Amino acid sequence: MSDDLIQQARDVLEHAYVPYSEYRVGAALRATDGTVFVGCNIENANYSNSLHAEEVAIAEAVKQGYTEFDRLAVTSAARDGVTPCGMCRQTLAEFCDEDLTVVCDEGDDETTEYTLGELLPNTISLGTLEAAKAQRDGE
Repeated sequence: MSDDLIQQARDVLEHAYVPYSEYRVGAALRATDGTVFVGCNIENANYSNSLHAEEVAIAEAVKQGYTEFDRLAVTSAARDGVTPCGMCRQTLAEFCDEDLTVVCDEGDDETTEYTLGELLPNTISLGTLEAAKAQRDGE
């Protein structure tokens, strides 16, 4: 495994708060200047209020003024090739181009890489929202 981001994602797993699913997820998000932000999942008895590792990493980055990213690594304690869920993919698309590299930990020092565009084709964006409004308005 040559990807330091995977190790950073693994390192944050111990901080995951997962009393319900017991499924720990870690994420490491690299800004275009090389700064890395990590996140882990934080569950809530009301599952819809749970925070995903990718969301926590993005929130930390945005809180510190970062909004441009080039690489994301995700892992789970199971090392089962976890990928960002659809909600996290859409959140990533708010800040990242479709060529964002997403590295998924398969375990045994194996990873699989995707682009955000592969994981989320035809994303909802400002452009698609404006086009839909223009179509509704008959422009």
